[in-house]
Amino acid sequence: MARLQILELPEGSGDDRPPFVLVVDECAPQRYILGMDSTWQDHWQRVADKIGAQGVIVTPDTINIPANDLTLTHVQEAADGNVIRLRVEPDLDGFTEKVMTEVARAQAAAKAANRA
Repeated sequence: MARLQILELPEGSGDDRPPFVLVVDECAPQRYILGMDSTWQDHWQRVADKIGAQGVIVTPDTINIPANDLTLTHVQEAADGNVIRLRVEPDLDGFTEKVMTEVARAQAAAKAANRA
């Protein structure tokens, strides 16, 4: 299943918000032909344009962006001189289900609002 990540870019002097690139890994590029003249459009580029990304990277490979790592490491020296390392990893069990439930709820609310 494709993974979506954000790669933040350095800010320019005139940027209202930090620029970023949408990274879609573990996914084959998705292009489709628009007309008889063989013009094509990239699905992920359209998504990147809609969300304000500077560009998009789509690759079947796995890309790990260190800034997106949710693992926290804390190193502390104890009074006796020993080093204590704590590693905290997020528990994301059920996260996808929770997100999909909220998406479904938002879609139902939007449909109800459109009918009203």
